Amino acid sequence: MSDAATYSVPFWINGEEYHAEKQYDVISPVTGKAIHRSGAASDADVKKAVEAADKAFKTWKKTLPKERRDVFLKAAEIFERRKEELGDYMMQETGAPRQWADFNLDVAKDFCLDIGGRIRTLEGTIPTTADPETGAMIVREPFGVILAIAPWNAPYILGIRSILFPIAAGNTAILKGSEACPRTMWGLCSVFHEAGLPAGVLNMLVHSPQDAPRITANLIAEPAVKKINFTGSTGVGRIIGRLAGENLKPVLLELGGKAPAIVWEDADLDNAAFQCALGAFLNSGQICMSTERILVHKNVRAEFEKRFVGAIDQIFGSAPDAPILINSAAVTKNKALIKDALAKGGELLYGNPDAVEKSDTRMKPVVINNANKEMEIYQTESFGPSVALYEIETEEEALEIANDTEYGLTSAVFTEDLRRGLRFAKEIETGAVHINSMTVHDESALPHGGAKASGYGRFNTATGMAEWVRTKTITYKF
Repeated sequence: MSDAATYSVPFWINGEEYHAEKQYDVISPVTGKAIHRSGAASDADVKKAVEAADKAFKTWKKTLPKERRDVFLKAAEIFERRKEELGDYMMQETGAPRQWADFNLDVAKDFCLDIGGRIRTLEGTIPTTADPETGAMIVREPFGVILAIAPWNAPYILGIRSILFPIAAGNTAILKGSEACPRTMWGLCSVFHEAGLPAGVLNMLVHSPQDAPRITANLIAEPAVKKINFTGSTGVGRIIGRLAGENLKPVLLELGGKAPAIVWEDADLDNAAFQCALGAFLNSGQICMSTERILVHKNVRAEFEKRFVGAIDQIFGSAPDAPILINSAAVTKNKALIKDALAKGGELLYGNPDAVEKSDTRMKPVVINNANKEMEIYQTESFGPSVALYEIETEEEALEIANDTEYGLTSAVFTEDLRRGLRFAKEIETGAVHINSMTVHDESALPHGGAKASGYGRFNTATGMAEWVRTKTITYKF
């Protein structure tokens, strides 16, 4: 084991770095070797984090909006100053390219600035009551301790939104970071402690992979934890939802996707091809919003295919090595989906799934043509560098395929007729529809969340802020 691998990532508990007794190796998908170790939370560590957050809530909920705002604005400056350092953590632990790491940090900085400006927007109401001698106020108050569970694929974006909205609304938080990137999650939290966030307001821990079920269940069951948010797979989301339900706690879920992109016959094909290539293969397709189905009108199919191949080459073709996925299992899954599709009538439009790469965590983009409903890739979220093309001829046919999935996170429509685009947008069963741009789109100014098995609740904007307060009715006699 190298000297670097002897470093152990600490937690953040009560404003201080906390070194857990139990540890595990963090394996880099870049090298396949341990790059460092990390603390692995025990039941006792969970108790300490919850107690710290619960104690801090009693004072944090009383802080003035401007005090919270100043912390967030300072954090934005720190994200910019420490951009290279923080990006390095993400690249080492997840295999992300520099551009994706930088984008994550730019968005994290923007979240700090956006939420800093929104803190004062939380307002109550004074309704008119049935009795003229009775007055009433509806106030909004924070829940208490929030459990935030964030994944590895866009750790700074998904990590920051999981904690920042709750904290801005007066809650305290425990971030249960991904075991794949503990140092990245440590870095995220270190920014806010450097910015002056009081002790206990933001706590962070991770667990070893084998301890995930027990530690997660214990965190959700803690009486002081009042609400949960989870971003991740639909399979794990069902477990989180069940555990929250058993403990009668509200939960916000942002889960998997099977995003369709409809390319109509009047589309700007150069734009559609470029956006579909980016949407399908950005971060090796390891984004919940990644384009998974491309539905191309029969009249432009041949021309779109040519331009689509050209766009993939333009964006990704110059890289000497295949992109890195989080682990070899992700590569195995995608290759199995492709093999099944080829056995059921599909054809390769782009890529070679049998290509020998430098490591078993690498895979170049693959496009399946002539896809059909019998293929496993039709319903399974690939979460990797593979996408399938389907031919359509009518709006009804396009909508039938677009909606024929348990998922409903995001989608895209390419057409020069805005009326048609809006008509599609009204009928596609997703939380977002992007007309003439890729399916991958998340920013602080827009509500983000899904429909169907892609979850419920919303991150971002005033809607996302309102997720983290509850109303209290107060009446009084004149």
